[in-house]
Parts: sequence; C-alpha cells; structure tokens
Amino acid sequence: MNNFIKINNINKKYEKNRTIKVLNDISFRFESDKIYSIVGPSGSGKSTLLNLLSLIDTPSSGSIEINKNKINFNDKIENDSIRSKNIGIIYQDKNLLSDFTAIENVYLPNLLITNSVEKSIISAKKIIKNFGLASRLNHFPSELSGGENQRIAIARALINNPEIILADEPTGSLDFENAKQIFKILFNLKNKKRIIIFATHNRYFANMADCKIEMIGGKMKITNERFN
Repeated sequence: MNNFIKINNINKKYEKNRTIKVLNDISFRFESDKIYSIVGPSGSGKSTLLNLLSLIDTPSSGSIEINKNKINFNDKIENDSIRSKNIGIIYQDKNLLSDFTAIENVYLPNLLITNSVEKSIISAKKIIKNFGLASRLNHFPSELSGGENQRIAIARALINNPEIILADEPTGSLDFENAKQIFKILFNLKNKKRIIIFATHNRYFANMADCKIEMIGGKMKITNERFN
C-alpha cells in the first residue's frame, strides 16, 4: 500500500489581541509517488500547513495520520523521532549552521540515527557528490553561493532517505536559473514510496506538480490534478 499523510478537519488559530484563524477545517490525503505544490498569498496558511505536517507545530483541533498512525501531538519525543527518520525539511533560508562545513551540516542529522560518525560521513560525501559539490565538502555556508547552499540544504534533508519531503519556498531567495536547477533536483527525488510537498509563490514551478493546492481563506482548493 502507498504511503500517505491524511489530515482530518484541521483547524489552526492563534490567540493574541484577537483570534486569528489560519486554517479552517481542512481535510486532505497526500499520497506517495506524487508531488504537491501549495500556493497562495502571504498569510494564507502555506507555512502553517507545512509546519503541522512536519510535526513542528500543533493543530488547534483535528488530527493527522501518517501511514495509518494517528499522531499524538503530546508525545514530542516520538514526534521528534518520526521527523528525524521519516521527514526531510527544506527551508527558504537554508537554515544551515554557519560554524559548520557543508559536510558537517549534511551528516549531523544522520549521526542522530546511526550514532556513527564514520558511516554518517560516508553517506554525506556520497549525497553531496551526487549534487555536484564534491569539491565544496569543507567549505562553510558563507563560502558557498546561494544555489550551492540550497543544494547542501537539500542534501541534508535527504541524508536519512525520508519518505516525506517538505519544502517551504525552497527557491524564494534564488534567481530563476538557480531556482530551475533546485526544482529539477526536487522533482527527480520523486519515487513510489515518497511524498513531496512544496510551498511556493512561483506559479511556473507550482504548475509542474502532480497536484496544485491553493490556500484561500484558510481552506484548500485543488486547482489542477494530474493523477493516473
């Protein structure tokens, strides 16, 4: 059976001086071997939805299932384990550790699982080489270009071979040519056991996905779907 993420009647609101409702009773099922894009204006809930799917944030109500397992948002230790083993996250600002080299940034997430520096370094070298950055292993983020930094960020997200890849505006700070390279890498990561979900303001890249989801007023609207 395909892997999946199922969200059921998810609501998310923030209480400050007034109640701000970001997600409004949304339900959807994300299937493996599919790429989903999420579009919408700033504040429409794109990043909030990704934060919920990554188990970083907690819904105000509703539930999330991953491969038939209902997430207990009170069990932070278990959710941290699920995230480290099964979810790869790519951020717009790369979120690399500035005092660590490229290879150190990539192998650290794997070290938490293998507990072996040697094994983690071997895996990191292999994946960085696949991204054409073998000569940049020992460079710090400040010594890399924007596109190189983002490739390192993707390598870090992939080091544990995740079943779920979540990307929040992964090319927002890049020019169009570099953005095309990053999305080419992202789309080449598609496989029968993997779900890829990315948020973007760029309609050109959003339209390349198997399914485009538009966030409007805290709701999800499917604007194109190309499933077999």
